[in-house]
Amino acid sequence: MIALTGCTGYVGGRLAPRLLEAGYRVRCLVRTPGKLRGRAWAAHRDVEIRQVEMEDGSALRRELEGCEAAYYLVHSMMSAGEEYAERDRRLALAFAGAAREAGVQRILYLGGLGEQGQGLSEHLSSRQEVEAALGSTGIPVTVFRAAMIIGSGSASFEILRYLVDRLPVMVTPRWVSTPCQPIAIRNVITYLVEALRVNETAGEVFDIGGADVMSYREIMRIMAEELGLPRRWIVPVPVLSPSLSSRWIHLVTPISRDIARPLAEGLRNPVVCRDRRIEALIPQRLFGVREAIQAALESMARQDVETSWSMAGAMPGDPDWAGGTVFRDVREIRIEAPAAAAFRAVCRMGGGHGWYAADWLWVLRGWIDRLVGGPGLRRGRRDPETVQYGEALDFWRVTGVEADSRLSLRAEMKLPGEALLEFRVEDQGRECVLRQIALFQPRGLFGLLYWYAVSPLHAVVFGGMIRGIREEALRLGRRREACA
Repeated sequence: MIALTGCTGYVGGRLAPRLLEAGYRVRCLVRTPGKLRGRAWAAHRDVEIRQVEMEDGSALRRELEGCEAAYYLVHSMMSAGEEYAERDRRLALAFAGAAREAGVQRILYLGGLGEQGQGLSEHLSSRQEVEAALGSTGIPVTVFRAAMIIGSGSASFEILRYLVDRLPVMVTPRWVSTPCQPIAIRNVITYLVEALRVNETAGEVFDIGGADVMSYREIMRIMAEELGLPRRWIVPVPVLSPSLSSRWIHLVTPISRDIARPLAEGLRNPVVCRDRRIEALIPQRLFGVREAIQAALESMARQDVETSWSMAGAMPGDPDWAGGTVFRDVREIRIEAPAAAAFRAVCRMGGGHGWYAADWLWVLRGWIDRLVGGPGLRRGRRDPETVQYGEALDFWRVTGVEADSRLSLRAEMKLPGEALLEFRVEDQGRECVLRQIALFQPRGLFGLLYWYAVSPLHAVVFGGMIRGIREEALRLGRRREACA
């Protein structure tokens, strides 16, 4: 049995099915089991899903019992802000202690590649502190240190793609000339899986990278070529600090500044493999930068993005709607189409599909949200047709999914209160009834003023939305009948 943490995140969500393909039994240790609902591999007979908090050492020990090895793929950048480094160190110490008490024989960890000594960024220093914490109880730890991971949906790839796509002229920090050795996500997963059967990897630290070493400027040039864009003009200047760079990344790309800052800080360090032993122990064909970018873009074109950076992180609890003021906008409409067609139309909202009505208002609200530090609309969605619990839909988060009957969204935009948007579909044979419910619980006087300021627009936004869903459901229903 292999224990896997971080399986709702970007790397862990891709590692789990590959471990199953390799014949291993996998025990997923997760905070929110519902986030695995809808993933095909989660229903595999060799998968166990256990709910546990990483801070709870005794619970971790119980869940790790019977596991020969454990992958530690936990990072706190999504939620801990500037305190993520201390939180990561504390969680790693708790995990190492629980693993030792449970009899785990090996721990495997994916860390960050970077030069040693003074000048190492806080982000990369934190990764190395985690390495030390995991090894503090004497369990052999296999550490893989990677630089930029290129794959559809990775944070580094999304930053690169959006910057190149949106900015024909870029004023950048000096780090665009820093040498880097990116690695394709499929190469990373191969190393993580194969290390289990190669005993020589136990207790060792390995640098892992792809076939190319080049500057970020060169990587941006290749990205522009693969996107079919004209040459991008890059102007390095010495005055852009990591803080300013992260704010710029936040404004132009879907990545929040809490994630962008540690990544931007890490870019100032050369990240090139100095130790190539792993290539002999686990031989594989390493992708070059262009090939890795091509593979990622092809996955996006096929709408085959397994995991995304936006899927990671804690799920907030539902707001307490009891007591206090709760404003409601409730609309209902009859649709002359099956419930499945109506629900499919609901699930197509967001991303490239838009929100069925007043898209210019949604775009304006997204820009305002970005300016005040929120996610805006640019997170988009992982898949254009289907949604899973815990996924992002622009500046909403999916907090509930029931096939053909209910979709619940919670707002993650910057708001003076809490907002939910829910859709319920009542099946009535060849017809159905769609109920659309918007809830807002204001916070303070500004929350009240906000609701009264935007409520005149609800007829346009929410009224247009439910009518647009109806039209889309009718279209999908007619298509279904034509194909029958």
